Parts: sequence; C-alpha cells; structure tokens
Amino acid sequence: MGSVRAIRSPEDKCFSYKNQKNKELFLCVRSMGVGKQMIMSKKMIKELSSSLLPFSDAVSSELPMSSLLRLSLFQVSVGIATVLLVGTLNRVMIVELGVVASLVATMVAIPILLAPLRAVLGFKSDNHKSLIGWKRMPYIWYGTMWQFGGLAVMPFSIIVLSGDQTVGPWWAGHILVAFSFLATGMGAHLTQTAGLALAADRATDKTRSQVVALLYVMFLLGMGLAALTFGLLLADFTKFKLIQVVQGAAVVTLLLNLVAIWRQEKLIPVEKKNIYKTEAGFIPIMGLFLKSQGGRGLLLVVFFGTLGLSMQDILLEPYGGEILGLSVAATTNLTAVWVFGALFGLFLASRSLKRKKGGPIKSIVFALFTAIGGLCFVIMSDPMKLASLYFFGSFLIGLGTGLFAVSTLIIAMTIPISKGTGRGLVLGSWGAAQATAAGLGIGLGGILNDISRSVVGSEGLNLVVSSNAAFSYLVVYHLEIFLLFLTLAFLGPLSQYLSSLRHDGKKLGKFGFSEMPT
Repeated sequence: MGSVRAIRSPEDKCFSYKNQKNKELFLCVRSMGVGKQMIMSKKMIKELSSSLLPFSDAVSSELPMSSLLRLSLFQVSVGIATVLLVGTLNRVMIVELGVVASLVATMVAIPILLAPLRAVLGFKSDNHKSLIGWKRMPYIWYGTMWQFGGLAVMPFSIIVLSGDQTVGPWWAGHILVAFSFLATGMGAHLTQTAGLALAADRATDKTRSQVVALLYVMFLLGMGLAALTFGLLLADFTKFKLIQVVQGAAVVTLLLNLVAIWRQEKLIPVEKKNIYKTEAGFIPIMGLFLKSQGGRGLLLVVFFGTLGLSMQDILLEPYGGEILGLSVAATTNLTAVWVFGALFGLFLASRSLKRKKGGPIKSIVFALFTAIGGLCFVIMSDPMKLASLYFFGSFLIGLGTGLFAVSTLIIAMTIPISKGTGRGLVLGSWGAAQATAAGLGIGLGGILNDISRSVVGSEGLNLVVSSNAAFSYLVVYHLEIFLLFLTLAFLGPLSQYLSSLRHDGKKLGKFGFSEMPT
C-alpha cells in the first residue's frame, strides 16, 4: 500500500504510521469549519485499526484476526474448567458441604492423573481420517462434549457425596463425583491439546510466538473472570445456586467452543478406500520421539522446569500468614500479584521471541533465573521482615512461570515434524509433561513441608534450625532452586539440537549458549 497524498494547506494536520509490511503511510486531517474530515480510504482505516489492536502482529493471511480471536475462546473454556476443578469446587466441598479433605484431594487429583494421555490424544488428532477431511476439530468437539457432560452432572454428584441421599448405595456419590471430575478433566485435556495443534497448523513461523502468547493470555483471562464470577455468584451459598452456577458453566463452555471451532479447519477429504488404512502405532512413534535429541531434551526441560516452578504453589500463602504474619486479605492479593507477573512474562515473550537474536532458549534461561531470584526474595523476606520482598518475589516467580511456559510451547510448536511424529503428538507430549510435573510438584511441596515440619519438631533432634518456624518452607524453596538449576543443565542438549537446525537452514531463531545472558 502506497502513501496517501493530499493537497496541503495550513489547516492540514498530517501524521504517519507503519503498516504490517513496514511501509510508511500518511494520514491528513483537514479543518473544515467547525468539523474535521479525515482523508483516507476504507482499506487504510481497516489497516490502521488492526495495527493498533493488541496482538495485531499475530495476524497472518492464513490466520486473520477474527479467526484468531474466535479460536482462542477454547482457552477460556479450559480456564473455566480449571478454576472449577482446583479452586471453587475444592473449597465448596470442604467448607460448605463438609466433605473430608482427603477425599476432596483424591477427586481433584483424578484429572491430573489423566495428563499423560495428552500425548496419545495429540497423536490421534495427527492421524485422524474422515471423509470430510477434518483432523483437529472432531477432537476439540469430543473434548467439548466431555467437558459439558462432566459439568452437567457434577453439582448433583457433589450434593450426593455430601450425604444428601435418600436412595441408592452409600458409594454412589463417590462414583458420580469421580466420573464428573474425570470427564471434565479429560475434556479439558483433549480440547486444549487439539486446539493448540490447530493453532500451530494455522500460524506461520513469524506469528507463532505471538499466537501462543495470545492463547495463554486468554487462558489466564478465562481463569480470572471465572474465579471472580463464581466467587460473586456463590457468595450466598445454596445447593440450588451451586447447580445453577456449574450447569451454567457447562452451557457457556459449549457455546464458547462452538464459536471457537466454526470454520477453523480446511476441508481436505480423504478417499473412502484410504480411510481405514492405519499408520504406525502410538508406542513406536512415541519411542522415536523420545529417542530424538529434540523430543527428549524438550520433555526433560519442561518436566523439571515445571516441577521446580510449581512446588511452592500451595505454600506461598501459608508462608505469608504463618511466617510473615500477614492477614488473610493480604495473602489473598498474592494470586493477583502472581497472575500479573505471568501476564508480564507473556508480554515479554511476545516481544522477545520474534527478535532475530536469542530466541526461545534465551527466554527460558531468563525465565529460570528470574524464578530463582524470586524464590531468593521470598526466602529473604523472613529474616529481613519485609513483606515487600515476599510480594516482589511472588511477582518474579509468576513472571518466570509465564515466560517459561510460553517459551517451551514455542519450541514444541516449531520442532520439525515427520509423517509419523505430528504436531499433535509433540504438543500433547508437552502438555503431558507440563501437567504431570505441576501435579507432582504441588503434591511433593505439601508432603515435604509436612515431613520436614515433623522431623524438626520431633523430640531429641538437636538442630539449630529447629527454632526456625520457616524451616519446613525453606526445604521446599531450596529444592526448587536446585531443580531449576538442574533444568539449566538439561537445556544444553536442547540448545545444541535447535542450533543444528539453524545451521541446516531452518529458521528457528538464533540459539546457543553464546547468546545467553551472562
């Protein structure tokens, strides 16, 4: 698009801007009596408005802004399911309904146990054949129906579990709750895996980092809006209101995902004679992926990095209350601080990952060191008696977590794929490693905290640290720091692999330890 020319007069006010093709465009506003007229074409108005929108650099001819925003809605539905499973319903069952905490923890852990299946689900979406030609969309729809079904029966099953039961065996509530949590978790895993694979299919090499950042922003936005909405609606808790809220979430999930997948995948019909021809099985293909330097290196980095970043998740708020003496209201603000840090990490990712130098490896290193620094600030907040260090450290942990997740996801989306190892398998493996490590990290953090607390408090143990109330927390924090440094060691082979791809002429950015911060 060329420059806009106009007859200049003293009343004209002109300014310039650059479009997506880095061409300078000029706009002039001419004073016409009391009013003003802007001299520009409809095409220029459309281009100017789109360039000023957030994440406008994620747009491409293959994935325009309207399609990208609609596609990102599946992340909102996953965020809603996540808040319900690990947050809202967790509290409702324990506090309002009086369900035993250990039983609630078991039910919440069920979706986490399904995380390794994400690799299988991704592989299935890679090799799905139909007469219509869709690969990803059927699996997003399957996941949507699992989410909808699980949420539809969830409030009734929870009420039965709480003891409000007149007929049937005593264990009916246990089975129903387990099924509803399993179905919802399975649906969320399936929807997110196939949705990310579809986004990777449609994004270009230049826009992939921005697309990933937008998808994570929508996930966090879905979680934040869902948490606020559920908190307001369930402020005056009744069982009938619980049914309304959870089933309302089921309907919203269905509508969001329907809008998300509408006309998102091209129709590439498969001939009927080839529809039942099977490709290689999952196990041999997964074995080849794990044997490859890129696949093995990526999963090791994701697993140990996520493990090191998640162990403090359930300990930061108790640490602020027990060790620093902060109020409940003050520690509640910690979630907002963490989310703000994660969003800032996504902003940094969207800016840094599109540069020619550094790339995802440099961003991962920066994320790990940022999280290590955040843990150090949290540790130092106790001896220095400064709550500001505690909140700043939490912000840095959130920043490192967001930047780490996006950077590793970018690598998963850009690793070259073969006929057998498709994008769905890679992204499913990434999701499986990430979700499994997060679940293990949260569990290990709580267990290690309890064990160290009991050991220090046992009779006859003569340790200097026994007088330090923060010792049980410090054990977990220092173990996290060790795991993050271990992740840096695993990052070496992955960096070498990506560097070899660069030398082979595949443009994935400039990688290598020479480009890392010193």
